[in-house]
Amino acid sequence: MLGGPKFLKWLIPLVAILHRLASLNSASAACDFSFVDGSRIYNYTLTSPVGDFPHGVRSEDGYYKVAANETIIWFQLCDGMIFNHDPPTCADCSDCGGPMRCGTDCTALVANDIGGYHVCTAIGRGPKIDVAIFDKKNPHGGVIVKMSSNGPKLNCSLSVSVLCYSKGVQGPHSLERLGTCNYATELRHPSGCAVILNGHGKGWGWFVTSIIIVLCLFGAYLLAGIVYRHFFLGIRGIDAIPNLDFWSSLPRRIQGFCASLVRKFKGHSQGYRSSYSPVNF
Repeated sequence: MLGGPKFLKWLIPLVAILHRLASLNSASAACDFSFVDGSRIYNYTLTSPVGDFPHGVRSEDGYYKVAANETIIWFQLCDGMIFNHDPPTCADCSDCGGPMRCGTDCTALVANDIGGYHVCTAIGRGPKIDVAIFDKKNPHGGVIVKMSSNGPKLNCSLSVSVLCYSKGVQGPHSLERLGTCNYATELRHPSGCAVILNGHGKGWGWFVTSIIIVLCLFGAYLLAGIVYRHFFLGIRGIDAIPNLDFWSSLPRRIQGFCASLVRKFKGHSQGYRSSYSPVNF
């Protein structure tokens, strides 16, 4: 088949591009997070435009970079990295884009100085992203975005605390090493500020809830009574309703009660006025 090689020539790159786009979309969706605290819902959509940041928490440069001691980390939040300048030059980058595109096939890449050479370790390949609230006592304070990867030799992770800061972007400035291949850093960004979907006092309240419970119990009582009278007592039609005489007389009882209240109120009003009637001397 003559067209076979040509077909495969453009099909393989197309499949690779579609796979990369699917992974990036999954990573972006994974950065949508909601936290429920009482009657409030704190919603974080880290990739949505906010203020002067049309890409949300994602770096407009294509990546963030932070270094400490002999370790360098490149990462992009909720997306894959893009290097238009200053690309990583560490060795052993085969599982994150290869030597020519180092860092472009993962969300984070760490380089450690080993014997005078920076050696790469990929973190966050694919949509493996977990988001959690930073402080449950202060849900509006921000979230922690954790990227991780499981390899045959090492299980690596990078935790980025995205803290609420409405005035702009600060960081990342410091890098903390938590284990053999576990790192943490901090970023202050407007995307770390939650959107509160509903506030206190907007729920049904105890009164409405009580009314609904009473109505449900009343409906259950009627249903159970009708079933019992229909199937066990053989009563058919409207007479199957339990205490039918009482329910049919209830409107008349309510009308009589309201009328007695009106008469009582009028009586008190007339007595009140008569006590201040004019006195002839």
